[in-house]
Amino acid sequence: MSAPRILIVSLGGTITMTRSDAGGITPTLTADKLIDSVPQLAGVATLEAITQFSMPGASLSIRNLADVAELLNQRLQGDIDGAVVVQGTDTIEDTAFVLDLLVRSPRPVVVTGAMRGPQAAGADGPANILSAVTVAADARLRGMGVVVVLNDEIHSARWAQKSHTALTSAFTSPGTGCMGFVAEGRVELMMTPQRHIAPIQGPLAHEHAVAQVSLGLGEDARMLPTLQGLGYSGAVIEGMGAGHVPAASVGAVVELMQQMPVVLCTRVRGGRVFTQTYGFAGSEMDLMAKGIIPCGHLSASKARLLLSLLLATGTSPDGIRQAFARTTSA
Repeated sequence: MSAPRILIVSLGGTITMTRSDAGGITPTLTADKLIDSVPQLAGVATLEAITQFSMPGASLSIRNLADVAELLNQRLQGDIDGAVVVQGTDTIEDTAFVLDLLVRSPRPVVVTGAMRGPQAAGADGPANILSAVTVAADARLRGMGVVVVLNDEIHSARWAQKSHTALTSAFTSPGTGCMGFVAEGRVELMMTPQRHIAPIQGPLAHEHAVAQVSLGLGEDARMLPTLQGLGYSGAVIEGMGAGHVPAASVGAVVELMQQMPVVLCTRVRGGRVFTQTYGFAGSEMDLMAKGIIPCGHLSASKARLLLSLLLATGTSPDGIRQAFARTTSA
């Protein structure tokens, strides 16, 4: 049998960064250079490298990721068996989620990066690339959606979160744990993720800004009435606990819902927004009765991305509500 053909697409990030004369590290290495740093890859797959961008993860945009998705949709229709997207860890969870919504092929797509630059002691980039290619080359990943691979762990795009700013074990899946891991050069799958992802249909024909606002202790949400005037077309409210906001903020939230779709999330990293437990002013039941859209298990950042993509494709208000209901069910 011939070796699997894997496409590596580099977007930049810490994994590509070397020290500059001005101080600090910046993106410099191409996808070809990344491959050259891992000679063991030759025994895993036949590789093709593309350097699509060279920027830190925090500077990527939804439009950038739509371009990556289009590239993958084209190439995964041909002789490419899987793909690895390499980028900065700041937004790996975001990229994986967006690609999971936009990539139509069942072939494996893996997102990876590094917590340490290539010139740092114990640089983790080469090991992460090797594990990512190993996962992308495994046909058992077909149909499981986009995954994140770092520190030899495999995480589903829906659940993956960066949980530490420095450790090489930074990526976790709160509430579920990882899907599996790579050991001795082999993929060990421990569970198959349930997938209720509602793929985004149609081109991203519009540009819509979605605000992400956290309402914590003592907030009265006085900033919310300014959002529409600032050009926002939707909002994600990051509440407390099971999806609660201060009673003093409810009036502003309700007024905002009359102007644009508003999604309710929680700042708690594990568990979902409740729908039928608490009934006080500012509770999830109170807000849902007034028209807010619960986000289920999605983090606020992923809910913002989903709402942005739905608005960009011209999805109706009812369609937005239905998409969240399908995507956030568990």
